This record gives sequence, C-alpha cells and structure tokens, in this order.
Amino acid sequence: MTVVLGYVPSQVGRSALQAALAAAIERAEPLLVINTTRNPDDPGSRLATGADLEALHAILESSGVEYEVRQFVSESTAADDVLSAAEERNASLIVVGVRRRDRLGKILLGATAQSILLDAACPVLSVKVKDHS
Repeated sequence: MTVVLGYVPSQVGRSALQAALAAAIERAEPLLVINTTRNPDDPGSRLATGADLEALHAILESSGVEYEVRQFVSESTAADDVLSAAEERNASLIVVGVRRRDRLGKILLGATAQSILLDAACPVLSVKVKDHS
C-alpha cells in the first residue's frame, strides 16, 4: 500500500504535500509523488523546475518517509497519470490540492481534482489552502 500525491509546485501543492506526508506517517506507508504535464513548454505547465524538485526532495528527506518522485511528460491527463500510479501501487489514499476558484469553479472542481475524486478506486483527500483574504 502507498499514499499517492498529485503534486504541483505551488502553495496548494505544498499544502497537499504536508497532508500526504502526515497520512504516510500515520499509515506507515511510502509516499509516491506524481508531477506530470502534457506540454512542458506551456506557460501554464505545472511541471516542477529543478529548484522546485530540490526543495521537494529536501522536505521529503527530512520527513523520514520512504518516498519516490516521478516527474514526466505524458500524453495522458494528469488525473489519468495519478490514477494509474494509484492503481499500480495499490494506493490506500490519493492526496490532491485544490484552490479557490471563480464563480463557475465554485460549482465545478478543477478538471484534474474532479476526475480523481470521481474515478479513484481508493479514498481521496482534497486539501485546500486556507484563504488569507
């Protein structure tokens, strides 16, 4: 069993990372971090940079949790990549970050989070950043 984290390099991603680490520690399971995109050249790409990955590995190393980070460009959606990893590793939990959205987004979750929530074969923990406004 494994905890799987769909990771993006942002405040939302860092909050989800902390929740995933806590879950992995509580469950005494390893953590699999997935960071993927279809188009790394897109300015909106959520692929972690070298500096992002260094910071991520520093946090993971200091946690004492057994972990693996997978970063790749994929023809699939990020949701499909996270769900495939969860199935491959027999995940006990998937952790995803969510953010505050505009009016329409309040009705619909982001496409990635929504797909994971609806299609996962295991529980999904959605983590949002506390609104500081």
